[in-house]
Order: sequence, then C-alpha cells, then structure tokens
Amino acid sequence: MNNQTERVRCLIIGSGPAGYTAAIYAARANMNPVLYEGLQPGGQLTTTTEVENFPGYPEGVTGPVLMDDLRRQAARVGADIRPGVATRTDFSTAPLKVWIDGSTLIEAETVIIATGATARYLGLPDESKYAGSGVSACATCDGFFYRGRNVAVVGGGDTAAEEAIYLAGIAKKVYLIVRRDQLRASKIMAERVQRNPNIEILWKHQTIGLFGDGVVEGAILVKNRGEADEEEVRIAIDGFFLAIGHTPNSDFVADYIERDAAGYIITQPGTSKTNVPGVFACGDVQDPHYRQAITSAGSGCIAAIDAERYLAEKYC
Repeated sequence: MNNQTERVRCLIIGSGPAGYTAAIYAARANMNPVLYEGLQPGGQLTTTTEVENFPGYPEGVTGPVLMDDLRRQAARVGADIRPGVATRTDFSTAPLKVWIDGSTLIEAETVIIATGATARYLGLPDESKYAGSGVSACATCDGFFYRGRNVAVVGGGDTAAEEAIYLAGIAKKVYLIVRRDQLRASKIMAERVQRNPNIEILWKHQTIGLFGDGVVEGAILVKNRGEADEEEVRIAIDGFFLAIGHTPNSDFVADYIERDAAGYIITQPGTSKTNVPGVFACGDVQDPHYRQAITSAGSGCIAAIDAERYLAEKYC
C-alpha cells in the first residue's frame, strides 16, 4: 500500500451540484480546494436525461452535460479535481484527517461534505433497463415530462404521498402502488391522497417488472402476494416513480458528525456548519426535504462561504 500524506486548506468530498459549486466558490476565495469525486462523478444527475428546471438553460440540458459544465467551471477557476473515494475520517483533532481510497491521507483545515444521497430502488433488473426512459426517483425533477399521461408511484409513506399528489396535478392519472393495506404516511397526507380524484391506490400490490419497447409502457404487479387469491395485474403507464426513500452517503463520518435517525447530517439552522468546527455539509447528504440540483448548488455556495469565514476568523 502506498501511503501518502498531503496538507490542504479546503477538502471537498463529493462531486454533485453541491460539491462543484462549493469548489467554484472556494477556488475564487483563494482556498485552493481539492475535490475528490467519489464513486459516481457528477452524482445522481448523471443518470438523469433532461433537466429543465436548472436556471440558465432555457432549452433544457441533460444531466451529464450540466454536471460536466459545472465540473469544467470549477476546474477553470482553479479547483483541483481528482478521482477517489473518502473511506475513513478522523475529526477528533486538528488538522482534520480524511483517507482517500484507504491509502492517501489528506490533512485539511476545512472539510466540505457533499457526498449526496442514494435513492432506494426495488432491486428489479427493469429499473436499470429503463433508467432515464420512464423510471425516476424524483417526481419534482421529472414529472413535467409526463404531463397528461399515466404514471405510477411506489411507496406508502409521506414521500410517496407527496410525490403522488404532485404528479396528480400534472399527469392524467396516478397509480399509487402500496405493498400493505394501509398507508404509512401521516394522517393528513393519507387523507389528501385518498381524496384526490386523479390518484388510484392499489392496495397490497407489489411490482415485479416493467415492460415496454425502449421506454416504459406498463408495470407488472402482484396483488395479495402469498395469499390464496394472489393474482398478476398489469397497468399501462408511461412513468414509474420510486418513492421509498433515500440513503444519505454519510456512514464514513458517523463516528464524529451528528446525524439524524435516517443518517442525514445535521447542520446548524441557516448554515452548513456541523457539530465539528471546520467541517461543513451541503447538498442531499444534509437535505431530506428538497433534493433539487438548484438547492444543492445553493447549499454548496453556503458551505464554501462558511468555510472561508471559518478560516478568516481562525487566522485573523
């Protein structure tokens, strides 16, 4: 193993809209940021086709192109962008320590965590087959493309209820596929779903597959699985939305950084500051509510400014 140690002023972990924006601001503040891109350079947006709600792209843009634009902008202003995954941390003393790929040790005066969150999927091969062609984990991002069409949402919690209600205002019809015979969502959200005439709840249904010629044209479900009256059901849909939660990519800092019960990093209200001085968090890893490219980018800006002010106060 080739062990190396490097000292930096600002280390950014993650390369979605939050990480790249933080790098742009940190570089322009002469913080000489080093950014490690992680397992999925560009983050979740690299799996998205059309993005129409990011300011500055009046004709829309694909997710990969948007992320490449942000990456090139960060590099142009001086960010040092590298491949590599943060595998371990030690934030017990200064300097802050982060190990990359288990070997390279980065000692940093400030660390910005922008590792995002991973959408949970059912694990069906068809989810990968139709990724970007009818399968989505973000109704707010992709719902517009299904205006006046039939879609399905999988899940029974508040997130699924919110997504179904949102899509009901856009789509012709929304099927809410619920594994159990009741919703886990809060009472008020459950009532809103059940009152909405555009939403049909498919109780005790589970998805076993999708079908379509290149794009999603329908879903194959099982009703009352394991029971005497089990039956296969097919529904015609154009969009299939997963709403069974996200997993924040924060385990590697769990020993030092405060997180909520779901694993999202807790930041001081109105800031990107964590419980450890010099460590900041931005983007989906600390945002269980909005999860949009533009809000992630904005929080990346906040993190870089917070980090710059931390250094200024430290050395003034």
